[in-house]
Amino acid sequence: MQRPPSLRAPGDPRNGPVILRRQLLADGFNDQAIGRLVRSGALVRIRDGAFVTPAVWHRLDEVGRHGLRCRAVLGQAKAPVALSHVSGLPEWDAPTWGFSLDDVHVTRTDGIRGRRAPGVQQHVGRVDPGDLTVVNGVPVMTPARLALETVALGHSEASLVVMNDLVHRGLVTVAELRDQYVAVQTWPGMSAAEILLRLVDPRIESVGETRTFWAIYQQRLPRPVSQYEVKDSNGRVIARLDFAWPELGVWLEFDGRAKYEEHLRPGERASDAVVREKQREDDVRRITGWRCIRITWADLRDPVRLAAKIHRALYPAAA
Repeated sequence: MQRPPSLRAPGDPRNGPVILRRQLLADGFNDQAIGRLVRSGALVRIRDGAFVTPAVWHRLDEVGRHGLRCRAVLGQAKAPVALSHVSGLPEWDAPTWGFSLDDVHVTRTDGIRGRRAPGVQQHVGRVDPGDLTVVNGVPVMTPARLALETVALGHSEASLVVMNDLVHRGLVTVAELRDQYVAVQTWPGMSAAEILLRLVDPRIESVGETRTFWAIYQQRLPRPVSQYEVKDSNGRVIARLDFAWPELGVWLEFDGRAKYEEHLRPGERASDAVVREKQREDDVRRITGWRCIRITWADLRDPVRLAAKIHRALYPAAA
């Protein structure tokens, strides 16, 4: 089993600690005393027999809280298991968009099928030595294995989000994903994997960009170039466009809120970043003469309408 360094700083609330009932009993508490601690707010029950302090719980979002429930399941497990499928993604800081976090997903590493527990989906299958590692102190599947496991959950768009994130951050290569697919292609629900592997693009940087690309693909629009570089007359890169159709003279930018927040300079407000982005757009238009399409999260709610908007920009004469 490989052991990469922890991806989190010491004291990160996503690491807990999770306090198990058996630990409290060993410290002299009985069930009545534990109940009083929960009712008073001194402890938060995150699943049957597992607790955390309010200071930890209230600092976390839905994904972080799911991670704590995962740690509770691992701590209570009576068989060797590792985090898998969607439950392994938070340990790699991979997006969980589009997946339910209601249940904790684990895979038994001894190949024996066990009983289902409330709130836990226990998977059984062949686990090769290279499929398993330890991250942030917990056993978890490797990025390549996790990516293909998400395909088996039946949500292709969300799986492509995961794949693009992992390859963009260098946690796995497209070649490694393809090798993993060869090993698991007989799993139920893997029919979509071959298509997704043709769509993976390490240049795509965010959930919003992947969802935009997926909408373009689903609506059968021409495939764009990702992260297209625009250079000035001196060859200096003045902009990197989310998507571009150079032959049609059009580019597309996905305007997620984080896009402006991530690129704030010291002392700047979000409005300053918006103004700078507008200047960037003007520069690109001046150099290329192209038309710009801007879309937001709201546009992604209706892929058909979004496709019509993009089609009108790509083919204005036809519109």
